[in-house]
Amino acid sequence: MPLTIGDKVMNRFSFHQGPRSRALILGAAALLLSLSATAPTLAETPNWQPSASERLVKLPGTYIKKAIDQDFQGSALATALGDVGTRIGNKTQTLEDLRSAAERADGEARNELQQQFLAEKQGYIKLMGERQDLRRKQIKTKVHLYEALLRKLERRGEGASQAMEALAKNQEAAKQRFADSVATVDMKLFNSTTATESKYGKEYAKNMAAIERLVAAIDAHPMNVQPEFDGQPMSKQDYLRQLIAEGESGLAVLDQEENILGYMAKLVALDAMALSEGLADDALALSDDGDELSSPASAVDFFITRN
Repeated sequence: MPLTIGDKVMNRFSFHQGPRSRALILGAAALLLSLSATAPTLAETPNWQPSASERLVKLPGTYIKKAIDQDFQGSALATALGDVGTRIGNKTQTLEDLRSAAERADGEARNELQQQFLAEKQGYIKLMGERQDLRRKQIKTKVHLYEALLRKLERRGEGASQAMEALAKNQEAAKQRFADSVATVDMKLFNSTTATESKYGKEYAKNMAAIERLVAAIDAHPMNVQPEFDGQPMSKQDYLRQLIAEGESGLAVLDQEENILGYMAKLVALDAMALSEGLADDALALSDDGDELSSPASAVDFFITRN
């Protein structure tokens, strides 16, 4: 049966050492054992279970994402993400403090700080992995929800809700009637050369200006703003397709980050091995009791063995 990393470390450090040095080495061995173990999965992943409700389907395109984001903020998954984000921030500060302290220390104090630094880096990687699991669940849930909404719209052959389509048609008809009425107005009422303008002309001009402001306000209202891409209006279906594509891109980024975390874990394991072997060298150099096992030559095989 092949030896694990932890077995190899324990075999290497089975010779005689002082109590403090042996404690340091055993600490490094324990770190390697933990690094070689499989990372635990979350016992209970917090949930977020939104539904493709009629309320969502009827919302204007720009409000769909906002409504979904608001729903997410009230979920257990959002709470868990916030919590792990706080822990990652605290862990990052701890790493900074330990690195600074290790740079100023020397001797066994430096070795202890280096071990603690490696252990905290391992903890950081685990926290980042936990955050990735939660983010992946959030993005996948969003994508599935967008897909469900898109399927509903496609089954109905709609790009917008019936109410919004009716409103848009009514607004367009009102604008056309307004334009037609302006075209038929006797412009002499507004360009009179007489000293005193007609009171009807003044009232009409005032009303027309008010209507123009109201039409502009309706067009600019957030509930009436259509999503855009490169300055071009998008249908609700196209907007949902864009959101789905963005979610899939987010999942691809998480895959890349997962690879980065894997390389980070390998570096921590290599650092732990280098530290443990360095501590063993120090212990051997300090020991001079004539025991054959304390000779550096007798430990060569432990350092060059790879199986």
